[in-house]
Amino acid sequence: MSNTTQRRPTPTGREITFNENEIIVSKTDLRGIITYANDVFIRVSGYSEEELLGKPHNIIRHPAMPRCVFRLLWETIESGKEIFAYVLNMAKSGDGYWVFAHVTPSYDLNGKMVGYHSNRRVPYPDGLEKIRPIYAALLEEEKKHSSPENGIQASMALLHNTLKKAGVSYSQFVFSLSKHTSLEAAAL
Repeated sequence: MSNTTQRRPTPTGREITFNENEIIVSKTDLRGIITYANDVFIRVSGYSEEELLGKPHNIIRHPAMPRCVFRLLWETIESGKEIFAYVLNMAKSGDGYWVFAHVTPSYDLNGKMVGYHSNRRVPYPDGLEKIRPIYAALLEEEKKHSSPENGIQASMALLHNTLKKAGVSYSQFVFSLSKHTSLEAAAL
């Protein structure tokens, strides 16, 4: 197996979690290659530091996660903005784990964007309960199309239409899902 390719685990259908006072932290370069992983990320993902560093962050992408959410995430951070999102990740064991992610661009001393920083917390159960059927609908839309790109475009249209009807940004929408978060926090 080469250094750049790694066999993806098969989803087990089980879900794991981490403590609500813990934060999963990672940093990547502009291409999404992992340059830093904290101990919580290493423990929860089940990968060693050596298996994570130098690998694409999508090493933990769960196949039950709609690709359009990642497209939106990348479009947002590449434009220099932060994003909040519910994300289903997959550990090396194949177990899934949900996170509430906050992803931001990182800059050098000259103000040049050099990478991305992500903090992930345990999501609030009420927000997770609401996002699951939304993500299932987006994933179902993606599966209706013969090409992955057409599926992503169709699910992005569905997502944008939902946000437009609600009159909110994606981050505002995500914050509105839980009684524990507020739209004021999303505006930060």
